[in-house]
Amino acid sequence: MAAVPAVAVNGVKVGSASQAYLEGKAVKDTKSLISDLCRQFYNLGWVSGTGGSITIKVHDDSIPKPHQLIVMSPSGVQKERMVPEDMYVLSPEGSFLWEPSPKPYPHKPPKCSDCGPLFLKAYDMCNAGAVIHSHGIESCLVTMLNPLSKEFRITHMEMIKGIKGHGYYDELVVPIIENTAYEFELTESLAKAIEAYPKTTAVLVRNHGIYIWGDSWISAKTQAECYHYLFDAAIKLHQLGLDCSTPNHGPIRNVKGVLGCGGHMSTSVKAGADSNHEMEPLRHCIVLDIEGTTTPISFVTEVLFPYARGNVGKHLSATYDTAETQDDIKLLRSQVQDDLKQGVVGAVPIPSDDAGKEDVIAALVANVEAMIRADRKITALKQLQGHIWQTGYENNELEGVVFEDVPEALEKWHALGTKVYIYSSGSRLAQRLIFGNTNYGDLRKYLSGFFDTTVGNKREARSYVEISESLGVDKPSEILFVTDVYQEAVAAKAAGLEVIISIRPGNAPLPDNHGFKTIKSFSEI
Repeated sequence: MAAVPAVAVNGVKVGSASQAYLEGKAVKDTKSLISDLCRQFYNLGWVSGTGGSITIKVHDDSIPKPHQLIVMSPSGVQKERMVPEDMYVLSPEGSFLWEPSPKPYPHKPPKCSDCGPLFLKAYDMCNAGAVIHSHGIESCLVTMLNPLSKEFRITHMEMIKGIKGHGYYDELVVPIIENTAYEFELTESLAKAIEAYPKTTAVLVRNHGIYIWGDSWISAKTQAECYHYLFDAAIKLHQLGLDCSTPNHGPIRNVKGVLGCGGHMSTSVKAGADSNHEMEPLRHCIVLDIEGTTTPISFVTEVLFPYARGNVGKHLSATYDTAETQDDIKLLRSQVQDDLKQGVVGAVPIPSDDAGKEDVIAALVANVEAMIRADRKITALKQLQGHIWQTGYENNELEGVVFEDVPEALEKWHALGTKVYIYSSGSRLAQRLIFGNTNYGDLRKYLSGFFDTTVGNKREARSYVEISESLGVDKPSEILFVTDVYQEAVAAKAAGLEVIISIRPGNAPLPDNHGFKTIKSFSEI
């Protein structure tokens, strides 16, 4: 087959590929798709004035995504008038394999998107299948609400569910990088933002726009629409004097000129003091443990664990073929394989699916029961337990329990503008279920987010460093962590957090001279 010749274009050596493949259906369809999408994006105001761009990988089931060809829109052209023949085709490494032919005046000579280096970085670091660069006015203005902020935050909005890895009760965090005179100069800043925020699927560029990526063009487009909606909502909330970053979107709290929406609530008046008195620091965030802190240990050990243990087989049998349960089983298989290698007591081999559903479930039940007896803090167990408990709450067989001082404290902190998060060894789903179905009603409206062991072990300092970085505080000491476990308190303190130990009925005794402040009620905080 004929191959595209290797030549130099803009100083970059052009690669080579099968002429037949480059002219084949998969490449042509991708070119046409980009043309269609750009017309849609133009009508949305994302790519007007020749700005903005899009790139999509040529999907081919026989080729791993990192090795798939890349189709990219050109630069400096009327995006709504582009046709498939205007597109560039690149190798996975970024070499040009196909270029459009020049057009007569008044068209400019063809030029690949100036976003190219940033697109390639997103492909490389995020294993993306498509990347969109939008100049939508919402993505530009939202970075101006707080000119000093390095990130955009919003929570408790339905469209957050359209962002990969997020739910309604989660806090969406999008990093913001500073603009430069030339697009390619943003590449290093984009890479640093992706490294600092590994879960993000977008990076905002101040006074400029946004880069958004997804596993496929559908994922990227869906998320782009959700991001723009959320930015628009944040701007309108700000215009109404409301704070998009708090669960109830209450009034923006401005104290001596401190910006509230998306900014840090950094000062407060001491109780009983008049306005002439000196201001004192107010904690930016409070992170709470659950078991032994907000909730009696007995509820976990005498209600939740027995319910999960008694319903493992029933749950697995009823939901065996669902994608959710198959994902749970996949995690358990991986965990049990590691346990068998390490000689963990109670671990038994799980047969392959060929052995039959009943045999697989029997082995899973034996392993899960052993994990529960050992009170293991592992993601595979916690995820399955969360799904079992979800059924229990939905059937009104379970009700979450919190200490009587918890609802009042959560409401008070919320009114003060202090964000409250949960960090527990239970899955995020399990956490939301407890606080969404308590003996005092749904308390999730007071909570800004949930962390589980996917950020790390609760007894390791690195986990609290990760949380500090996720919450975007200037100093870890702006976070108060409340727990009943001495080892967790030590780890959090080592990461720089302020720590208080909770003394509740049924909690384990603390070492002598432990050195931490203790409380018996949240009213003491």
